[in-house]
Amino acid sequence: MALPLQRIVGSKMITPMTALQIVHPPTLRSRPGTPVLERARGRARLACKYEGGETRLSEFYQSGSAKIRLPRVEPGARREAVLINTAGGVTGGDRLSYEVEAGAGTALTVTTQAAERIYRRSAGTAEVETSLAVGTSAHLDWLPQETIAFDRSALRRSLTADLAEDASLLAIESIVLGRAAMGETARSISLSDRWRVRRKGKLLFADNLRIEGDAVETLAGGATGKGASAFATLLLVASDAETRAETARASLAECRSEAGISAWNGMMVGRFIAPDGHTLRADLARLVETLRGMPMPRVWNC
Repeated sequence: MALPLQRIVGSKMITPMTALQIVHPPTLRSRPGTPVLERARGRARLACKYEGGETRLSEFYQSGSAKIRLPRVEPGARREAVLINTAGGVTGGDRLSYEVEAGAGTALTVTTQAAERIYRRSAGTAEVETSLAVGTSAHLDWLPQETIAFDRSALRRSLTADLAEDASLLAIESIVLGRAAMGETARSISLSDRWRVRRKGKLLFADNLRIEGDAVETLAGGATGKGASAFATLLLVASDAETRAETARASLAECRSEAGISAWNGMMVGRFIAPDGHTLRADLARLVETLRGMPMPRVWNC
């Protein structure tokens, strides 16, 4: 005997129906022409303020597949937020947007639950936009886990940050082309990664990365990647960024990746290329922990 099913849409209940009456939605049924596939949409916004001697939540918004979790931290520890994409990855046509605001005097760390995966597309380009705002005397750590781009994937990603005059920011982004343990390569991808960081509205740091076509061939050259399949950028904007460059370089003494540190104009920039994601992750985490003076967020070790 078929069990009755019912759906609730808004405040209206759809008439119960039996399992024998269920049909596939039109977009998934066989029909002439190209089917219209469902695409993921997600937007999350988090804002914090300094109140009562600590960083407190002042705004929280999430919709679609973009979610935020606020794990408990030890007393006196920095407030943490974990971003989650419940779609399990992105593909052509998906859109994700994250907004983080660290209000005046706050200290906040934002990371992701796991590595983001960019899957093979049937059409279109996946878009991921991140907007960061750091207020007066505030500090923000933007520490997402790596992004894994699979063969025939397409991603357009942007990071925009606006800082107050005395604010500080530590930000990383890392990309892995396929999973080395699975023997995967990225012979055909479309990848665009754009950074824009401003202080008091004035452009401070701009960076663009673009790979079109065979990523293995593109990164094979000595001037590109020396055969690397994983790479990352680290940016520290702080009043003492330049004086910390030597300490940062010393932390890379045991680094298996090829890495370099540059510092100028109140910034420090680190570049990494590595043969695989595991190597990149370990080396990047070592430098971040040196700069933070504390361990990586716990989800990095889950």
